[in-house]
Amino acid sequence: MIILPTLAGCSTLEKDRDAFPAPGDFAIHGIDVSKYQGLIDWQRVSGSGTQFAYIKATEGGDLMDEAFQRNWEAAKAAGVKRGAYHFVYWCRPAHEQMAWFEQHVPVDEQALPPVLDVELTPDSKTCKQMPARDQALAQVTTMLAEMERHYGKRPVVYTTVDFYQRILQGTLTDYPIWVRSTKYYPSVKYGDRRWHFWQYQSDGSVAGIHSKVDRNAFYGSEKQWQAFLDGHPDTH
Repeated sequence: MIILPTLAGCSTLEKDRDAFPAPGDFAIHGIDVSKYQGLIDWQRVSGSGTQFAYIKATEGGDLMDEAFQRNWEAAKAAGVKRGAYHFVYWCRPAHEQMAWFEQHVPVDEQALPPVLDVELTPDSKTCKQMPARDQALAQVTTMLAEMERHYGKRPVVYTTVDFYQRILQGTLTDYPIWVRSTKYYPSVKYGDRRWHFWQYQSDGSVAGIHSKVDRNAFYGSEKQWQAFLDGHPDTH
C-alpha cells in the first residue's frame, strides 16, 4: 500500500472515506503529464512510487505536445510504465486525428494502451461547435477502432463528468474508462459504471516534477494491474 501525501483540495474525498474507498486505498498510482509539467526528472518520479504515466502526445490533427518525445523516452528509461494520449478536437475529421496520432506515437508492445481524451470544449478559441451526441459517438467510435487496429490494444477512454453525462453514459461499455472526479468518489458522479483509472487530483505534488500534476489510481490490486498490462483489462 502506498501512503499518499495530503490531498490538497480534496476535502470532499476525505469526508467520503467512510462511505467509499479513498485514493490511498488503491495499490497502483500514476500521473498524466504534458509540456506544462516542464522538464521532468523521471528517475525521481519512479522512485516516488509512481507506477505509471500517461503522456500527452497530440491534439486534433496538427498539434503535437513539444515534450512528448522527451517524456516518452525518459519515462521508459526510468522504468515507469507509460502510454500516450490524444486530445480530441471536434472540428477535425476522425481519420485525420488518428493519422496525426499514429505519425507521432510509435507502436511499442511494452507501452500502456493508448488513450482517447474526450471532453466538452466550450472555451476553445478555434472550435466552438460540439457535435450532437450521435455524431460525437460516431467520431469517438471511429477513432477508438483505429487506435485498436494500429496499436493492437484496446484503447482507454478518458472523460470528464460533463462529457460522460451528456455523451457517453450507457455507451462504449466494452472499453476501459478513465474518469475524472477530483471532489467525489467516481460512483457519486458516474453511477455504477465500472472504471479502470480514476483521476482524483489535479494539483498533486510528485518528486521530480516542479509544477502541479494530475494524480490517478488504477482500480484493482497489483495482480489485477499485471493482468491489465498483459492485455486483460476486464479482471475487476
